[in-house]
Amino acid sequence: MLTVRKSNDRGYADHGWLKSFHSFSFADYHDPAQMGFGPLRVINEDRVAPGQGFGTHGHRDMEIISYVLDGALEHKDSMGNGSVLKYGNVQRMSAGTGVRHSEFNHSQTEQVHFLQIWIEPNVTGIAPGYEETIFDRESKMGQLRLIASSNGRNGSVLIHQDAAVYASILGANDRIKYAITPGRSVYLHIASGYMFVNGVELFTGDGLKVSDESQITMDQADNAEYLLFDLPY
Repeated sequence: MLTVRKSNDRGYADHGWLKSFHSFSFADYHDPAQMGFGPLRVINEDRVAPGQGFGTHGHRDMEIISYVLDGALEHKDSMGNGSVLKYGNVQRMSAGTGVRHSEFNHSQTEQVHFLQIWIEPNVTGIAPGYEETIFDRESKMGQLRLIASSNGRNGSVLIHQDAAVYASILGANDRIKYAITPGRSVYLHIASGYMFVNGVELFTGDGLKVSDESQITMDQADNAEYLLFDLPY
């Protein structure tokens, strides 16, 4: 079964310095039918004004992934990490027993555009952890590039959940088939462009819930950058 989550149906918040679309219930946006998909709890598409950002705040027992689409995201946390993330950077923060952090737009002139992703862990009470790496555009062209997994394989960041996250950029002549293991589901988020999945057309900001399917085919795209989440059912 394929269920489309249209971009325009997402929650939206405009705080002036922050414009954010919520694929699932978050903060003041609440929809009982959109509380997540399996352990995938949050996909926020955030645009932060120059020099602005999220002040220091805390989290517990959550796997938090940042995927930068454009601009420069400055990160600091209570574990002593500090860095500036740009396109291709993937950051994983395991909140565990508790971590405090801030995320700011490093630029004084350009906005930063990124995806904030929360995945519920399958273990709680662990020590907080942090990891970041970069996946250049070429590594995602016409193929699925693993960026997060439960064991950190193939250079992906490690998350504490039986899930795998892939990034891909699909062109007009590309076709990717993805086999879905019985007992698992898939969620796709289209970051930019458009593409078809099993004949269903998806545009920028759309999501697709896939359940009870053995395979999906991604094709007929126009420079589509997207994330694919392989999740326990």
